[in-house]
Amino acid sequence: MKPIFLMILILFSRAVLSAELLPVESKTIEIYRKVVPSTVNVSNIKLARNFYYGEVEIPQGQGSGFVWDNEGHIVTNFHVVQGGNSFVVTFHNDPKQYKASIVGATPEKDIAVLKLEEKPTKLLPISVGSSKNLQVGQYSFAIGSPFGLDYTLTTGVVSALGRKIEGIGGVKISDMIQTDAAINMGNSGGPLLNSSSELIGMNTVIFSTSGSSAGLGFAVPADTISRIVPQLIKHGKVIRPGLGISIVPDGMKNSRLNIKKGIVISHVDERGSAASAGLQGMTQDQFGRYYLGDIILSVDGQEVNNLDDIYQVLDKKNIGDMVEIKYRRDGKDLKVKIKLKAI
Repeated sequence: MKPIFLMILILFSRAVLSAELLPVESKTIEIYRKVVPSTVNVSNIKLARNFYYGEVEIPQGQGSGFVWDNEGHIVTNFHVVQGGNSFVVTFHNDPKQYKASIVGATPEKDIAVLKLEEKPTKLLPISVGSSKNLQVGQYSFAIGSPFGLDYTLTTGVVSALGRKIEGIGGVKISDMIQTDAAINMGNSGGPLLNSSSELIGMNTVIFSTSGSSAGLGFAVPADTISRIVPQLIKHGKVIRPGLGISIVPDGMKNSRLNIKKGIVISHVDERGSAASAGLQGMTQDQFGRYYLGDIILSVDGQEVNNLDDIYQVLDKKNIGDMVEIKYRRDGKDLKVKIKLKAI
């Protein structure tokens, strides 16, 4: 074989080899192509009044989301839709903007559900997996619109499990998934996926001093989403067990009442569990003076000293469960069994 033909054959072989993809590359491409039709961009619009033009629409922000079902329900973060009056949803390779309205939300879990007012010709709901058996080290894939760059894919691994992250509803979000897949502003509400193209979480927050990804992203686990979203669709809110009380804010409890332990009941709903058990809130006399009511010290043996404490304890309970409440009244520690009702 002549040298010139040999050289051409070698160059051609190298070109063919360079065009071949590694198995992991092919799998990543497959995941993206399969899930990107289920991923959406969510724009938050607020109505405001202008002196010259009257009522105008002002963009509040932008995030991501994913298609939940064929009825047109879109799942995203509560903080993506917070403060908005109307919402616009766009799909990959579809120039049309679809209006959506909010169905329900739970700030405590940072989950919200929108419903499309008009649906595309074809909807592709995301395949929902489970977060129960996730393992640290397995691959994770995030799709979203960071900094407005639509339908961006980032990859990484599940870095840790069971994280508790400060939420926006006044309580911490438990069991969060930590990933080093790059998550930035605009990724919020987008899907976190496993290597089977299944939803394992919803990208929610980053830890960063600069405002951009530093390898610490967090996602609401799929099992939490699967439990919460059907309730939001059906009821517009989460039906959960509670005591039927309101409590004195932590700042006031510590500074003005000088109470360090327990939570102070400010009001008892007469239809709730606490009222049935005889618990009492604060009272006021005819001169406007307030008198301290009951202070709850623990629930089923777990100390409760703030809103987050009691929320986390009750979040693991079911409607109808019996719990033991230890409380203080007039300097005496007492106990009572309470059957949890829906709130």
